[in-house]
Amino acid sequence: MKKSVPRITLLDDDTINQIAAGEVVERPASVVKELIENSLDAGASSISIELLSDTKGITRIKIIDDGCGIPPEDVEKAFLRHATSKVRYAEDLHVVTSMGFRGEALASISAISRVLMVTRTRGADTATTMAVSGGEVTGFGEVAAPSGTSVTIEDLFYNTPARRKFLRSRQTELLQIYLAVEAEALAHPHVGFLLMHNGQERIRTQATERLIDTVGFLFGHERIPSLIGISTGSPFMRIDGYVSHPSDCRTNRADTFISINRRPVVSKTIARAIRAGYGTLVAKGSYPSVFLNLTIDTGLVDVNVHPTKREVRLSREREILEEITRAVSETLHSTDILRKRTNRTEAEIGERNLISPRVSGVREETPKSYSAGGSGVQAGGRVHLKFSTTDKQLRLTETVCLGDTPGLLPSLRVIGQVCERYILAGSVADDELFIIDQHAAHERILYDQLSAGRDGRLQRQDLLVPLVVSLRPAEHAALNDASSVLEDQGFVIEDFGGGSIAVRSVPMVLGKRLGAEIIRDIAGDLIAEKSLSSDERKEQITCMVACRGAIKAGTTMSNEQMERLLDQLSRTSEPYTCPHGRPVILSYTISQLDRLFHRS
Repeated sequence: MKKSVPRITLLDDDTINQIAAGEVVERPASVVKELIENSLDAGASSISIELLSDTKGITRIKIIDDGCGIPPEDVEKAFLRHATSKVRYAEDLHVVTSMGFRGEALASISAISRVLMVTRTRGADTATTMAVSGGEVTGFGEVAAPSGTSVTIEDLFYNTPARRKFLRSRQTELLQIYLAVEAEALAHPHVGFLLMHNGQERIRTQATERLIDTVGFLFGHERIPSLIGISTGSPFMRIDGYVSHPSDCRTNRADTFISINRRPVVSKTIARAIRAGYGTLVAKGSYPSVFLNLTIDTGLVDVNVHPTKREVRLSREREILEEITRAVSETLHSTDILRKRTNRTEAEIGERNLISPRVSGVREETPKSYSAGGSGVQAGGRVHLKFSTTDKQLRLTETVCLGDTPGLLPSLRVIGQVCERYILAGSVADDELFIIDQHAAHERILYDQLSAGRDGRLQRQDLLVPLVVSLRPAEHAALNDASSVLEDQGFVIEDFGGGSIAVRSVPMVLGKRLGAEIIRDIAGDLIAEKSLSSDERKEQITCMVACRGAIKAGTTMSNEQMERLLDQLSRTSEPYTCPHGRPVILSYTISQLDRLFHRS
């Protein structure tokens, strides 16, 4: 049977509006972002976000501003597609300076929800109110209200159930909103933001002329001393803001906030350029906190790349990226980056002093005996202070070591340690040299033990005094959303109120070395990789705990400790690579060494 040729038809307005809504409104956070940007374009100095939610998700979003309002005769136009006060001619698209200009936000939002707008211009006697449901006007009139605009959104995606089922958990959607509000607040410090969720304050910033104040409001004022200011420019751009001291970097990019011409953007190329400015001042896999606004000639910025304006296209991109790298590098090298970390705790300082060879009473001679039963490295019957922390770490991994698993490595004879980072070992037959990365080796051991515990055999340690960690709203939401995954990994975390959580149990392999920073790092990883599945989250957390709990590069080890580490490594599932895929052990046969020295 011959197939008929399909006819081309024009879509009806309802379908067109729902397609447009799909481009602009991906989730509740998209609604919040679009409405905040409308408020900013209206000249608001204060913006409030009120959220209501239940166990099923976010049920209501209300944005209130003190901007200029909308004249009564323009209120209905504001809900029409391609209606805008920000663009008059096609040429205007090339020099956009406002936050929004597509003219589709309200039309798109109202096409898939129930919307109530109340708006009043300054000097007007009354406010205008308009209700729209599924794109249809259901009410219009006058009410008493302060100047400015409020927009209330309810039943988001009520008429597009296929879209609604793709929403994530309530905590995940709240996390996205918190991140959107943080980004807008950092891009616009001169505007005060207030976010309430179910009647509780989650975010509050005050209008200020200083970005550093807004950073303090959002991330805690204790972060401020570790930030370094940048203020520099070139003929076509300016760079203003703050980056963190090299000693205060994180294991993820969760604290990277970049705006271009006060528009929050996501740009991997700009983030890489900033990271390149640090050069070798930070280790591979470490990322600085970044709070930067780039002011670039609008003729060089195309903001119409993405419907939600999250991405931009730059002309003269190579020059712009080079300028960013140069600015970061010159700023860091003109700063006294040797100064001590200001946020180091007294406990950390005490521990460093305790193991310092300059402290009186600590002997530097080689320990005389080693007890495999767990008593550790001893000198005169006592654990040698220089090796005590490492000894505890090895005892923990010995306690939960994988039984009688046969060793996968050949018998090795420890030769020594290089730069307190690598272990040198030789084969028993003296015909092969092995170089082992001590941190990667212990990381592999911890990873295997944590992975083996996923089926319920993971040993936990209850903390005598719970660790209370103060978190910003996005971190709090990320941890709450992953609470069941964290519990599978040995962490028992409870809400402590006031934006804090209490850690009551941790994986046994961590011992008592848990600090607030590892919890924040886990939260940051969850934020940075927010689209991961449950299994991927488990893997991510396992890798992080293994990395944080492992013996560090720069740790002095005795020969006995190195032997114990190699014995544990030999009984892992894959002793040749760490969980991240980096090599743990390299080997050179005598013939390879002979060739290197041109003896063959």
